[in-house]
Amino acid sequence: MAVKNILLLVHDDQGQEARFQAALDATRALDGHLTCVDVVIPSQTPAELWDGGAGSAMLLAEERQREAANRTTLEQRLAKEDVSWNWIDMVGEPGRCLRGAAAIADLIVVDCDPDGAAAGLVLESGPPVLAVPGRARGIALGGRALVAWDGSPEAEAALRAAVPLLLLAEQVMILQVDDGSIRIPAGEAASFLSRHGIHPLVILEKAKKGQAATNIIAAIVGHRADYLVMGGFGRSRLVEALFGGVSRNLLLKSPVPLFMAH
Repeated sequence: MAVKNILLLVHDDQGQEARFQAALDATRALDGHLTCVDVVIPSQTPAELWDGGAGSAMLLAEERQREAANRTTLEQRLAKEDVSWNWIDMVGEPGRCLRGAAAIADLIVVDCDPDGAAAGLVLESGPPVLAVPGRARGIALGGRALVAWDGSPEAEAALRAAVPLLLLAEQVMILQVDDGSIRIPAGEAASFLSRHGIHPLVILEKAKKGQAATNIIAAIVGHRADYLVMGGFGRSRLVEALFGGVSRNLLLKSPVPLFMAH
């Protein structure tokens, strides 16, 4: 299935420019349509205990003003870009707002924040998520793509969903980091892609239990990957938060955008 409908989290924060540039790059490369979801985030303050919520109402009004100014700035920039786009204003928690807007989206662009919207969206929204590190300045879909493969159902879902992106890549690499739990080998993933006209390089590595994220980050750097395709959160978010996990570690440390599906 083609990836054409791209949903972008808009909020005036430190990660916005990285998200914005990556979403523009993806929309252009995929000849798609960009929907900007501008989220006003209500603030809950202790003042509500004694002022009946007047303090929160004032903070919400200030937040609305900031986002209105943010919208004006970004709309001026979008008017100069060669992409189709529209704008939606919403109020609430970002993950919940994006889930509400994602019914007919093909891809959701958010931050690489393991405690933010990314994890919940990967698990609950349906469409794949493009999680963008704050230091990124766009995404080169025509460059070098690295697929992290462990043979899990999550990895299978990510691989299927990423085919429209991988068709654009100059080079596709499949990295199998084997800690003894591989169910389906990377060769079968390569055969799947070859039937779509994609002929990947397969890289096989061994890893100790719990060291897969370290190997993947080293491969991203060593092979100069422009983005990573991976299955997200094979274990529950609670388990990953308490004990760590590949998904959480990569959201924290990846130097490139992550294309994630569950």
